[in-house]
Amino acid sequence: MTALARLFSEGYRVFFLAAGLYGLFAGAIWVLYLAGDGPALAQVPSQWHAHEMVFGYATAALGGFFLTAVPSWTGAPGARQGFIALAAGMWLAGRLAVWYAGVLPPVWVAVLDLAFLPVLSLKIVTQLLKRPKPQNLMFLLFLAYLWAADLWLHLDWIGTGYGDTETGLRAGLAVLCALISVLGGRITPAFTRNAMKRAGVAETLWPVSRAPLERAAVVLALLLPGMVLGGAPAGLSGAVALAFGAVQALRLMRWGGLWCLSQPILWALHLALAMLAAGMILWGLAGLGLGSELAALHLLGIGCVGGMTLAVMSRAALGHSGRPLVAPGPMVLGYGLMAAAALTRWAGSGFEALYLPAMLLAAALWTAAFATYLAAMWPALIGPRAGAAG
Repeated sequence: MTALARLFSEGYRVFFLAAGLYGLFAGAIWVLYLAGDGPALAQVPSQWHAHEMVFGYATAALGGFFLTAVPSWTGAPGARQGFIALAAGMWLAGRLAVWYAGVLPPVWVAVLDLAFLPVLSLKIVTQLLKRPKPQNLMFLLFLAYLWAADLWLHLDWIGTGYGDTETGLRAGLAVLCALISVLGGRITPAFTRNAMKRAGVAETLWPVSRAPLERAAVVLALLLPGMVLGGAPAGLSGAVALAFGAVQALRLMRWGGLWCLSQPILWALHLALAMLAAGMILWGLAGLGLGSELAALHLLGIGCVGGMTLAVMSRAALGHSGRPLVAPGPMVLGYGLMAAAALTRWAGSGFEALYLPAMLLAAALWTAAFATYLAAMWPALIGPRAGAAG
């Protein structure tokens, strides 16, 4: 099998590679902009930056995850090479459209950018229907939320008199956090429990998920994006975000995070969920008039979304390529760089004199995290399965 054919043979390969490359590219562009040497953009630079993190980078990571995970959930055949190549091309077309928005009609920018998620969702539907379960079909609602948030933003960019850019961006981030709450709430305790079992840890110390907390987490995950997109009062959505964060913290306390400190591929998951809990609590407090909303949003965007996607993409790439589930040294460094980026951006928001330097340092740390991810995961994403001839 040629390297190109292999790249499109499994969803995780091309989309996790695309996510890594785009995370690196978008981070480098933002560094240049903050340093005063960035390229001209059709949008306000901060809006381009936020849009491409939420609807560019993150959707590539979602594409790789769902195209890999859903067949294993349902026993349905995986997507064929032709579909994977088509979907990847549509995702790339959306990125190019937003980049060249200064020369393309705004309607075409919207059409190209909005095309990927419906096609991905249609493929997921055909696979989920093989073994339909409400807890899995729920992800289609999250993808619809995400698409609607992007549409709401584009309606503003087109100048229809409807839509709102900032609302669309915040709603999109809320959807990503909701997805991480639900998916992370499945895989983090499960992977930790499996590792403890292999290590001979007493069963009384294994992660425990309490049904009331799990139900509350799902309800709040479904509620918050809709409230943000619907323009609910800041105090009301802030109270929901605060409750959401508190529930995440209570769940996480029972999942054996301290035991994972010697296993980076596990603690990266726990750390991202801790960022989710902290970021939601801070976002909720900001909605109630306490603290900086922007600082909270960046803790969520970098620490939770960036941290969880790096953790999941690296683990999935290793596992599905037949490699041991042990994070290579550069990948461990990447986990740490992403966490440092989140904390730097959050801390810098509290000091006016350090605000711009902190933004620049956080962007540089984000970019470095993706450089280490690509260096560590390149063989797993591009090369043959471990032990295979090619």
